[in-house]
Parts: sequence; C-alpha cells; structure tokens
Amino acid sequence: MEISKNLEELTRQLGAAIQKDEVFLNFDAARKANDADEELNALMGQIQLIQLNYQQEASKETPDDAKMQQFNKDFQEAYGKIMQNKNMEKFENARQAVDDMMNYLTAILAMCVNGEDPATCDPAAEHNCDGSCCSSCGGGCEH
Repeated sequence: MEISKNLEELTRQLGAAIQKDEVFLNFDAARKANDADEELNALMGQIQLIQLNYQQEASKETPDDAKMQQFNKDFQEAYGKIMQNKNMEKFENARQAVDDMMNYLTAILAMCVNGEDPATCDPAAEHNCDGSCCSSCGGGCEH
C-alpha cells in the first residue's frame, strides 16, 4: 500500500490536533483517574478472576450449575459496582464523546472519498439525521 507523504503528514497533524482537543483531554484525564482509582482497579481484578473461574468451570466435562450461577451473580454484582464508580461514569461519558467525535470525523472522510465537497459536507445534515434511523449512527434505516 502506497500512501503519499503529504497525506500521512496531514493525518499526523490531525492526530496531534485531536490530542489537543477538549474532548480528548477530558477522555485522557478520565482514563488516568480510572488508572489511579484503587477501588476501581480492585473491582476490575475481581471481574477478571470471576471470568477466569467461570471459564475454568465451563470447560469441565460436567460444569457445576450452582457454581456457574454464583459466578454470574458475582460478576453482575462487581460489574454493577464498577459502573456506579464515579470515575468509571466520567470515563464512560468521555469515551462516548471521543467515539462520537471520531465517528463524525470518519464520516466526513468517507464523504470526501465519495466525492463530496470537503469544505461543506456534513454527515449529520446529509440525511437530516437525528440519530434514530441511520445505519451510520446505529438506527439501521435505508437512507
């Protein structure tokens, strides 16, 4: 695959601009807060242990149904605590904002590759998308 040095450089500049954007900075701060949260990390370790134990039990010729149910219960409990953690809530919101930003930017690039005017193309305006119907935004309609 051959990519022009100009396109590569412009892409690297876009990457640097993304890393300076408030959306990314919020995400990065939330990720670092998660990494520093000892309670959250302990819960994440607990989840991994539960998954490992579940997999080991499930791989037995005759898994113990009671153990499997307990692993599921323990997993759901730990997962609930993780998702209620204030740092994880901030992280999930920041991650969604980054995903939304990247989906929008990728959609602009896709429109440009399809011949749209790079200066005016707008993925949200193309189909009067409200986020409820288009496959590009998860709704699955045929626009």
